[in-house]
Amino acid sequence: MSEPLQPVIVGAGPAGIRAAERLVRAGLRPIVLDEGQRAGGQIYRRPLIEDGRSYRSRYGSEAGKAQRLHETFEALLPEIDYQPETLVWNISAPKRGNQLDILSSGVHRQVGFSQLILCTGATDRVLPFPGWTTPGVYTLGASQTALKAQGCTIGDRVVFMGSGPLLYLVAWQYMKAGARVEAVLDTAPVTSKRHLLSLAVHAPRIVALGLFYGLQLQLAGVRIRCGVRPEAVLGKGQVEGLRFRRRTLKGDVVETIACDALAYGFALRPETQLADLAGCRFRFNERDRVWLPERDTMGRTSRPDVYVAGDGSGIAGADAAEISGELAAAALLQDMGQRSADTTRLVAARDTILRQRDILERAFPFPDDWFETVPDETMLCRCEEITIAEGRRSIANGSVTEINRLKALSRVGMGRCQGRMCSAAATELLSGACGTSAGAVGRLRAQAPVKPIPLGFGASAETETRS
Repeated sequence: MSEPLQPVIVGAGPAGIRAAERLVRAGLRPIVLDEGQRAGGQIYRRPLIEDGRSYRSRYGSEAGKAQRLHETFEALLPEIDYQPETLVWNISAPKRGNQLDILSSGVHRQVGFSQLILCTGATDRVLPFPGWTTPGVYTLGASQTALKAQGCTIGDRVVFMGSGPLLYLVAWQYMKAGARVEAVLDTAPVTSKRHLLSLAVHAPRIVALGLFYGLQLQLAGVRIRCGVRPEAVLGKGQVEGLRFRRRTLKGDVVETIACDALAYGFALRPETQLADLAGCRFRFNERDRVWLPERDTMGRTSRPDVYVAGDGSGIAGADAAEISGELAAAALLQDMGQRSADTTRLVAARDTILRQRDILERAFPFPDDWFETVPDETMLCRCEEITIAEGRRSIANGSVTEINRLKALSRVGMGRCQGRMCSAAATELLSGACGTSAGAVGRLRAQAPVKPIPLGFGASAETETRS
């Protein structure tokens, strides 16, 4: 007779750690499956081996939060079944039982669960431009990972481009680490920054930190430009510079900056593929221009045994992720018949952060006119090597108005990334061609495996009901 199933948490970032803490406090022993080598998630990523850097040097103003979260998780280890370097690549549909397909140390296994809390986090949202596949071009998240986890920079002379507060934070972190930051190129217009005045009333610390980063960058001689659109990455086989256009009151100005690396991104995109495979219902979120699993204020989804928390349920940052992890665990416990006394306070604190986030997004708006200036020969889907021109031909020739139809006709989203990287761009291209909103063209249906897995890793799977 098999042992009773355990609750499973996917992800060990801020949301996953707080969810585990709450369940352990209630007397449960959850399984925690973590794709990373050590707990902390992207925001509080840790090196595999301690390299002598202090928390302050690695995490800056968030050092105290990072240290507390790491210490909390270390204390939890005897009370949880922690499985790092474990990829969850599929979830069975409700009718097929509560099973996760995982890949760990090259071995495929199936793990059963009684309840599931998805704390899958987020990844960079990228858009194509001429030269974006050139070696030396990285996402903002990848450049930050190199700094935090490997203790190295992506280049000696780095340009940062995109939109969102992460743009200025990572540029500042690189400057403090000793890299030469050539420029910070903000795709948002300078007029959008007026919203920071409103944010300062509700969240003065956030605005003060942003001003501090910007001022220190400028004092160090870093060029900061707003209203930017890239024209070309310069260099043959390696980044040697960037040519861009920026909007001014006197008209457009074209500039060129020499560099050996470029980091870019347009805020974050939630990782929702596992919730989709689990059969959860989705709803379009206008602010983030993305489909999110439907959830209540506690994190319950449309599937009774599946809960969502953290940036994987909607972008709100690390503080909100910690709160939502607690709330999801509290919801799970409530559904088991246990009382939770502090959920009202937690919901109020999380909602305050969400209101602040709404203002912040207006200060760093998404460039919804992006494809008006990007040449047709630019690569749209790098996995399948499909250009924007090929995407537009598929849309026109097939009278395409839905994203999965575009995928079928053009192969956009059929490559290694399964649309994780190109879906945002394909959606914007299609909605622009149709003259509709991004939500009107639908969403790419998730397919297993959600991330690449090796062929021939074993036809049979080990099944376990606990770790």
